[in-house]
Amino acid sequence: MVGSTDSHTSLSTAEEDNFFGKHSGVEPEPKRWEHVTIAAPDPKFNVYGWQQAASGLAVVWASANTREAIFDAMKRKETYATTGTRMTVRFFGGYDFTAADTETRLPAQAGYAKGVPMGGDLPKAPEGKAPTFLAAAMKDPMSGNLDRIQIIKGWRDAKGETQEKVYDVAWSDGRTPGADGKLPPVGNTVDVARATWKNTIGDPELIAVWTDPNFNPAEAAFYYAKVIEIPTPRWTAYEALRFNVKMPPEVPMTTQERAYTSPIWYTP
Repeated sequence: MVGSTDSHTSLSTAEEDNFFGKHSGVEPEPKRWEHVTIAAPDPKFNVYGWQQAASGLAVVWASANTREAIFDAMKRKETYATTGTRMTVRFFGGYDFTAADTETRLPAQAGYAKGVPMGGDLPKAPEGKAPTFLAAAMKDPMSGNLDRIQIIKGWRDAKGETQEKVYDVAWSDGRTPGADGKLPPVGNTVDVARATWKNTIGDPELIAVWTDPNFNPAEAAFYYAKVIEIPTPRWTAYEALRFNVKMPPEVPMTTQERAYTSPIWYTP
């Protein structure tokens, strides 16, 4: 996984409070939110300015800040994507991670020693063992606290069809999953009118070890982590404040920034 802005401005403006659009024709101004940026033969399929996203960024876990090390890291797929946030994410898979591995300030030490990083391939499963995963995240100091870490599992079943399931593995504020197994929302502190928020909910960092409860060593599978922040103002909220304009209800004013890691693969 990697992220990019898809912008043609030569500007690195992936932040919500500094979004300069995808090209010079949609730079900040009072009416850009309602511009038709992509006109379709049928107007109901038009894409409007407010539907553009300010994301994203590509993150590479390289051993050094050199061209060679960065290309090596991309070749081994040790990368993750974000929607513009600069949160730090580590994700490792193996068969021997334990809760004790979360009680450290350097989770990567246990990660590399006991398993493979994001983008890697799990070795053959030892008899009777299921994969375990170490997932850790730290907030972007300039952005929102963290809501949760999820691990997404995909697998090919006996019929050859691809399945997918999302697991919440770490979350903030001591919430308890409901009877349906779903985690309640983290809440929302965004003041849209002032384009600001409070980090009074969520956590600055999360870490967990998770074991696949439904592992079948005969099935090909992949696992990746997704880290989600608490709600923060979207670029449209900053624009409404900056130019003193009112946008209709269908224009979202908040977003939950997130990161997606490259998968860790299991092949029978």
